[in-house]
Amino acid sequence: MATAGVDEVGRGALFGPVVAAAVILRPDLELWLQEQGVTDSKALTPKKRQHLVPRIQSASVDSQIGWVSVHRIDQINILQASLQAMRQAIGRLSPQPTQCLVDGNQMIPELRIEQKTVVKGDQSVVAIAAASIIAKVWRDTLIIRLSHRYPGYDLASNKGYGSPKHLAGLQKLGPTRYHRRSFKSCQQLSLLE
Repeated sequence: MATAGVDEVGRGALFGPVVAAAVILRPDLELWLQEQGVTDSKALTPKKRQHLVPRIQSASVDSQIGWVSVHRIDQINILQASLQAMRQAIGRLSPQPTQCLVDGNQMIPELRIEQKTVVKGDQSVVAIAAASIIAKVWRDTLIIRLSHRYPGYDLASNKGYGSPKHLAGLQKLGPTRYHRRSFKSCQQLSLLE
């Protein structure tokens, strides 16, 4: 019986995709991962998250990423996009899990696998915490790469979230093709163009 932990990152960002990860851990290595410091990705430094990724991967039966583009987020809304990214990540796992532990309180629609939601699961379930780290590192790496093409938004440090420098860049330069135009901050600044 394989259980996957599932989490998403980038839900509140103004820039870039929403990314989810699904991780099936080897049960005999869960305690070891806790001892290594695996916890909610938001509680870890970028360096610590990077350090933990290979450890998580070596302690996993499988880990996979799913992501939904900005264009699709604007079409279906961020909640539906987050759930779609989670469904993608789970669908890529091999073997397919028999159960998914999903961070938060939203069930993933159209998933033919038993699922259980765990509010603040990234703080209490090792597999969900591992998924949060994998997703965060993957998304941050992508945003840092994109920051070189769009230097006016301070993306390397804010990772696409609405920091003062990011908002100032939006006001001065307007949104890029990777900004979520359905988000209020981007809509208001688009009207100024």
